[in-house]
Amino acid sequence: MTPSAPEISTASPPRWLFVDLNSYFASVEQQERPHLRGKPIIVVPVMSDHTCAIAASVQAKKYGIKTGTNVGDAKRKCPGLVLVEASHERYVEYHERVKEEVERHWPIQVVGSIDEVGLLLDDKRANENDAVDLARRIKRGLRENVGEVITCSIGIAPNRYLAKVASDLTKPDGLEVIRLEDLPGRLAHLKLTDLPGIGRRMEPRLRELKIETFLDLWHAGPGVLHQAWGSVGGERFWRHLHGGDLDGDFDDMEAEAPKSIGHSHVLAPEFRRPPEAAIVAQRLLLKTASRLRRAKHRACELYLSLRTENGAKGKAHLRFPPVSDSYALTKNLEVLWGRALSQIPGHRIKKIGVTLFGLESDAEPVQLDLFPMLGSALTADVERRDRLSKIMDEINQDFGRDSIALGFAPDRVKTFSGTKIAFTRIPDLQEFKE
Repeated sequence: MTPSAPEISTASPPRWLFVDLNSYFASVEQQERPHLRGKPIIVVPVMSDHTCAIAASVQAKKYGIKTGTNVGDAKRKCPGLVLVEASHERYVEYHERVKEEVERHWPIQVVGSIDEVGLLLDDKRANENDAVDLARRIKRGLRENVGEVITCSIGIAPNRYLAKVASDLTKPDGLEVIRLEDLPGRLAHLKLTDLPGIGRRMEPRLRELKIETFLDLWHAGPGVLHQAWGSVGGERFWRHLHGGDLDGDFDDMEAEAPKSIGHSHVLAPEFRRPPEAAIVAQRLLLKTASRLRRAKHRACELYLSLRTENGAKGKAHLRFPPVSDSYALTKNLEVLWGRALSQIPGHRIKKIGVTLFGLESDAEPVQLDLFPMLGSALTADVERRDRLSKIMDEINQDFGRDSIALGFAPDRVKTFSGTKIAFTRIPDLQEFKE
């Protein structure tokens, strides 16, 4: 039976304020390098025409350049385009400064990503005048105390989802309010894919159900959206869109321990032969192991994935008693490397991923015997190996990344071992020295 639509008040006050920094990576580069201000620039992972932009400045976007645009195509669209190699540590530093400035005005409730934060207003300030005043003070504070080209678009709405939608309505430097009494007309001009949560895969599923416009989506019941999503996520989206009070979805959840920790890397051509690729794999594992220890966890599963230049894949997985020291994990990687490589003989390796699973707190007692696949030497003095691994972490934190490494010459990996920012995870500043 199709569930009926729950009643949602159209008099909901503006409870959420959503801050979305404009062209964040590119704006940081323009802030740091005044000669780039006002110019079309893109931030790239490497200085090559064969990669893609990971960010575009406001000026570059006017030429139709955006995240994911091929560099060669971007240059053809904009002959005066300037390329800037990404500086991820700098973006995290500015992220911390932005958070500090925002919290001078109001506490941050949720960090959505490296360039997004959400603020939940209290009863006293849950009115449009106070919310707009707060938004303007945040905008002014970012310009004055973080950087004159660090701008943001801010959305205000009864729930976090609609506040995020509002922040996308006017860019750059916008300030928009969505009131439930103005819906659906206020958003009727939006395409389905303009809405967070509807991507290229979801759009065809909606169209199969005769949902082709925003108004179609608005008038569809929660049962229809359940069918589109294939889960209760459809009803949840319906409540998001209609302004339901979903604060509890975010602020009542306790932080969960991570289920996995890992790193992946696309190799430069000079590292794609198996001997050089093995060094990359080991370096990625050591970086992952350092994060594991910093999180005060141990792992009991290691997964290795390899992808070749022609798309072939090699995969291997291993379980073992909980461990966190680099020596034990490196020995496990050696076992997996042979297994994965045997699946792709004779191929050059383009991408490597290493992931630790089965995480548990290092405060839990651990059984110290039975590493049969690695030999008795590995079982001896686990505490000593743990201490040694942590000392190596401290040396790299104090003297810089790769000051000390295990099993290879650090100079051979400096060109690829830096931390990158993913959309789903903001690295700690400490990671840039691991």
